[in-house]
Amino acid sequence: MVQLREKQASAGEFVQLARQLKRQLSGLDVPLLINDRVDVALAAGADGVHIGQDDIPYPQVRNILGPDRIIGISVNTNAQIREADKTDVDYLSISPVFPTPTKTDTKEPFGLEGLKRARSLTRKPMITIGGINRDNTAEIISAGVDGVALVSAICSAVSPFDSARELREIINKARQARHGMEEEGGKVGR
Repeated sequence: MVQLREKQASAGEFVQLARQLKRQLSGLDVPLLINDRVDVALAAGADGVHIGQDDIPYPQVRNILGPDRIIGISVNTNAQIREADKTDVDYLSISPVFPTPTKTDTKEPFGLEGLKRARSLTRKPMITIGGINRDNTAEIISAGVDGVALVSAICSAVSPFDSARELREIINKARQARHGMEEEGGKVGR
């Protein structure tokens, strides 16, 4: 999944950029989400949006976009996780897991133990962002998170393609290991 986040462009420039990216992703089975801007998502034909706590409230966004578009929401506290869990939002973005220089308006980091608590509060798909890199991705997935959102680990890499491929392999292996442990735990508990 690709999320387009643009804070500097005009609405028209943002729509143009989103349409161009949507064309590039066409045929790859990679959904395009627009950060914060429901209007841009609609105008560009994006697959959905990602909203924060200070954006248009989730029920209104769902009303505008309809039932078929993807909507994710950032949650920064356990109370926000519980509240979002009551909705039909498509995924939760737990933020931040660790301190990060790319997003400075964040709450106290969850850390790995906080992610485990978050997992116990919801069965919705969870991603996380903040200070994630190739060295801590497996631990994050092992804590119960379904995916990660990355900026620096890919965009600052010598080869973003190779970095993304390596991170995907790390995530897949960690998911397989976690599911194997969950299955073993189920057998032991019977």
